[in-house]
Amino acid sequence: MSAPSPTHLADWRDALAARDSRAIDPTEPRRLLVVAAHPDDETLGAGGLMQAVHAAGGRVELVVATDGDAAFPELDADDRAELARTRWAELGRALRVHGMGSVRVHRLGMPDSALDADALAERLDPLLRDVDAYLAPWSDDPHPDHAAAGRAAAAAAPVHAHGWEYPIWMWVRTRPDDPAVPWPRAVHYALTDRQRRLKRRAVGCFVSQLEPAPGGGPPILPEQVLPCFDTPTELYFRVARETSAPVRRFEQLYARGDGDPWQTRTSWYEQRKQAVTVACLPRARYRHAAEPGCGLGTLTPALAQRCDRVDASDYSAGAVEAAARATGHLPGVTVTARALPDPAALPAGIDLAMLSEVLYYLSPADVGAVVDRLADALVPGGDAVLAHWRGWPAEAPQDAARTHAQVLADPRFEMLVEHTDEKFLLHVVRRR
Repeated sequence: MSAPSPTHLADWRDALAARDSRAIDPTEPRRLLVVAAHPDDETLGAGGLMQAVHAAGGRVELVVATDGDAAFPELDADDRAELARTRWAELGRALRVHGMGSVRVHRLGMPDSALDADALAERLDPLLRDVDAYLAPWSDDPHPDHAAAGRAAAAAAPVHAHGWEYPIWMWVRTRPDDPAVPWPRAVHYALTDRQRRLKRRAVGCFVSQLEPAPGGGPPILPEQVLPCFDTPTELYFRVARETSAPVRRFEQLYARGDGDPWQTRTSWYEQRKQAVTVACLPRARYRHAAEPGCGLGTLTPALAQRCDRVDASDYSAGAVEAAARATGHLPGVTVTARALPDPAALPAGIDLAMLSEVLYYLSPADVGAVVDRLADALVPGGDAVLAHWRGWPAEAPQDAARTHAQVLADPRFEMLVEHTDEKFLLHVVRRR
């Protein structure tokens, strides 16, 4: 790894300081799987967050795909085997420094410097099945093993798991203005002083990577590189799903507990958001509204008071049944099983579309299809409401801001209302 210049490091520091990324809450993951291509990747890229999740009571497990025995290509077979033993011993010491000596480590022993993403995904599948979050190397990191590990984790991860990727060689071989750096998906974890000290000590455990190579060559991690990994914050990139969330996921959620997975009937967030949403409707009265993703129908009665007709629909059969029961006494309200981007969820001739907590579960391509349908379905002068939580659901391909941006950028719509709340984002647009 070549050493970055002071100017290069300063550019990264300035870029990080200039961006207001979302913070990762280490108390949220209850079972976290950390994927590393080589022993030391996890410490360099994610040591602070690993410590924090473990200290908060989360169950942390580590998967190391290779033994890192090809770090020095000039070694013969015996020396490579010795290097593998050395690197595993270093990893054990580093984990003890982190305060994580008891965490389970899965040693896969796959080929170093020739890591196959498909083969790794097969090995990761059973390990990821029950996690609610995972960390993996950045899938565009300029090291083929790191990139393969990131792709494999994303391919194997279940739909309900939050995924974050950590860069490693990006700091040295890429500049902050490189278009490959996915800044819109950037998140961070701010280390405590103690976590930073322990991470520095843990990095120091990997002596084989810090000392000159056999034969006197440069170390893998020269001294000038270490400041890249001794920073007050760790940068991660949220893994964005490529496809829309599957309908079966919502069926699973509605089948659990009391059948109200988002507490839409009881939470103050939902009560307040629904009140603000209705208050933002520009007109006192609408003729025909569509409400895709109506859930249990908690917002539907308020729409019925302002609309002559409401066509509500949802992905889940369980939600449709509950919404039909909740609204059966309301004139003009029908509830059907529809799943966006099905055009039938937005009937032609509507003058109001309520899109609350539904669009960000769709892929960008499917959101584009919904925008086209919305432009066709709304009468000229008709309104559409976009309201979404400002967090990023595990099942969602993108967050509220990027989802709304797709609609706001379309010249067929004019923005009437913009409300940025602490917890949710709301826009009202009108069909030109």
